[in-house]
Amino acid sequence: MKWKLTGRYLLSVVLVVVLVIFINVFISFALLIVQLGFDIPIVLEKETSPEQFTREFQDRIQIVDHVVTISEEGKNELLAKNAWLQVMDENGKVIADYRVPEGVKTKYTPTDIIQMYKYQEVNGDTTVFIGEKGSGDRHYSYFIGIENPNLNRYVLFYDNHVLFQMFKTGSVIFVIDILIACWIGYMFSKRLTQPLHALIDGIKNLANHQFLIPMQSQGIYENVFDNVNQLSTQLQANEKERKKLDQLKEEWIANISHDIKTPLASIQGYSEMIKDPDYDFTLDEIREYAGIIEQKSLYIKAVMEDLHLTTRLKNKELSIQKKTINMVTLLRSIVIDIVNDPKYAYRQIEFQPTEEHISVEADEILLRRAITNLIYNAIVHNDPDVKIVVKIEMRERAYMIIQDNGKGIKKEELNRIFDRYYRGTNTGEAHKGSGLGMAIANDIIQAHDGEIAIHSEEGHGTRVEIQL
Repeated sequence: MKWKLTGRYLLSVVLVVVLVIFINVFISFALLIVQLGFDIPIVLEKETSPEQFTREFQDRIQIVDHVVTISEEGKNELLAKNAWLQVMDENGKVIADYRVPEGVKTKYTPTDIIQMYKYQEVNGDTTVFIGEKGSGDRHYSYFIGIENPNLNRYVLFYDNHVLFQMFKTGSVIFVIDILIACWIGYMFSKRLTQPLHALIDGIKNLANHQFLIPMQSQGIYENVFDNVNQLSTQLQANEKERKKLDQLKEEWIANISHDIKTPLASIQGYSEMIKDPDYDFTLDEIREYAGIIEQKSLYIKAVMEDLHLTTRLKNKELSIQKKTINMVTLLRSIVIDIVNDPKYAYRQIEFQPTEEHISVEADEILLRRAITNLIYNAIVHNDPDVKIVVKIEMRERAYMIIQDNGKGIKKEELNRIFDRYYRGTNTGEAHKGSGLGMAIANDIIQAHDGEIAIHSEEGHGTRVEIQL
């Protein structure tokens, strides 16, 4: 895998270089063809070369009765080129000239002509070109010197044997250069791909649930390594939470299974007894048994409703129907309903509002369910003589307190109080619930963009604070 990744990286670098070279060459040839075909100056300026200008200048030299003259057009072209002209007969004597600088010879031997053509014999800025003009049985030669410091001519001599040797040496050097380039490319690619190998291994570890292997940040991928490490930490925390939740679910399923089997057994037993013709129950006995069946059925129904509600709250499928309500009125009605319950008629529950009207935007049904759960928790998890105080006041937001002086909650349990399926050790046999009441209350408060906090000390009671 590592060699494959390094090879692909190296191949991609080489292909990019080759592709760039190919595109540049292709574009250059294409532009040159367009210039030559359509006479558009794209690559090179459309201008006659000095050699071609010299050859074509013979048309500007006129010979009449062996008298040599230069046409006006030729003179203008020489002026435009910043050039001068010397015309010589067959003996090398200058018989016509134009714009010749001082110090230039007026008669040339064959050696002088070669020297003049090959080397700059006039000055460092002038390059001399030679041409020929024929007229009848006579032939004339001419020099055109172009004064242009950017114009240069070099005479090249070469030996085929030397060229061949140079080609062989160049081929060896080229192969060595390719090998060096590949080695450098490999080292460069390896250095860049090593962190990728580490990243791939790290991601494999995450996929295999190996979250405890931190990766050291490397090179240009430092931020990527940091993010992967953060992901590893988050996945590790999520895995712990998942295991804890799975354990709670297993415990909850075992408890709920037991709790549901017990009322179902009662329902089944009393139903069989009532319908059995061998038994002759009085009306009072039938009503008593029917009451027990109803009570057990309501318990099972409450458990099912809690399950349905917590699932919808968790998946955010529950629609919150908000409207303006008076929280003082709502809390007062909740307290009155609980006190009117015959089971709790003798409990000490006080309602202490600081004012008579505190408006909030909320779903009254859901909020009633949450607050009722919290008050019932204070009742059923404490002794009958517990005192419960329900307060409400207006700060920056509606601020509610449900406080008791009961048993309190252990510190290790307080951190799990809002976990789904969790039952505290204070839950007595007579008051086993679904284990979802506190989680439902928390979810409802959060669904209203509110905050809920619990403060408790074992043996000194519990204080629940709600802000909406």
